[in-house]
Amino acid sequence: MGLEREIKLRFASADEARRRIETLDAVPLRPRRLQRDWLLDDEAGSLQRAQSTLRVRDEGDRGFLTFKGAPQSGPLKLREEIEAGVSDAAVLMTILGRAGFVPRFRYEKYREEYSARQAIIAIDETPVGVFVEIEGVEARIHELARALGFAPTAYVTKSYRDLFLEKRGALGLTGPDMVFPRLVE
Repeated sequence: MGLEREIKLRFASADEARRRIETLDAVPLRPRRLQRDWLLDDEAGSLQRAQSTLRVRDEGDRGFLTFKGAPQSGPLKLREEIEAGVSDAAVLMTILGRAGFVPRFRYEKYREEYSARQAIIAIDETPVGVFVEIEGVEARIHELARALGFAPTAYVTKSYRDLFLEKRGALGLTGPDMVFPRLVE
């Protein structure tokens, strides 16, 4: 429980992001894996109106339930975050469905995580581009962004949902969710 402080930085490729992160002497934390996320709300859209989020994340071998409060103003994305691990995201989705929560948006990304200078750095490969997300205390976020070659004017504080809604037409993405294309067999 606490406050989440983070930014996203846009990169041309995951390889470029890895090369830049290696210059920070970052320590690998978690290898690249697919994350499937669902944003849920009640039928009335109460959470969205309050600018809050209820998310279920499925990483295959584990899942997470996360509540995020309304964003606070500032140069970083700053909001309350409460998260708990779960052993079965599908069962959690069923429980939340029975409690009146329905999926409003689904998104996928490949994520790998590193630790550097008391912050978490993630490379996120999404259908709308590659981003490096830095999470930690504000001073470390600014320090790491500078070390990666970014000024505060390049910080992205939008959610992946907002980035998807903003970019999907230009990228030719037609579905309601930010998911990778499925191969037809």
